Amino acid sequence: MDRDNRLGDLEITDPKAMRALAHPVRLAILERLQRHGPATATQLSPHVGATPSVTSWHLRHLAGFALVRDAEAGTDRRERRWEAAARGFRFEIPEDAEGESAARVLSREMFVRSADLPHRWIAETEPGLDPKWRRLAGLANTRVVVSAEELAAIEDAIESVLAPYVMRDPEERPGDARGVRFLRYHLPEGADEQTGENA
Repeated sequence: MDRDNRLGDLEITDPKAMRALAHPVRLAILERLQRHGPATATQLSPHVGATPSVTSWHLRHLAGFALVRDAEAGTDRRERRWEAAARGFRFEIPEDAEGESAARVLSREMFVRSADLPHRWIAETEPGLDPKWRRLAGLANTRVVVSAEELAAIEDAIESVLAPYVMRDPEERPGDARGVRFLRYHLPEGADEQTGENA
């Protein structure tokens, strides 16, 4: 596996694909397929905030950029089943103006989509967790002063730790395993926020 993509993510480089994905319903569709596996537009509809016909239209749009694809047919061969093209996706901000603008729009939509996750978790999920899982949940807000190369190395090290767990086959998971979401934000500060070498 590519050292720079240990998690098997789909690499999005086309600005048009970034703009296509920068839509709340499309992001919800892709996340649902990645998390729960193949589904029809009708099955996805109640989870993504769109009617089955609108969901179907969004699925075809995502397929046009190879973000989703046809899955194996289910028991009812008349229904079209879809699956995510990869477990996750990633993109970098391109250097050209069109790419930079598209990446910014997608980043903004992703930040908006995930902004409420911690609140929902604390209100809905955390109260029902066993004490063992509740103690393992965590939040950290750590500031480091690093170069761009060092930040890239930190991200690489984090992915090297996560990769074996992301990439293992479901049958290799322990019986008591459960999904855990890692929200990773790397937010470089602006030049005006620097207060000195040791800040």
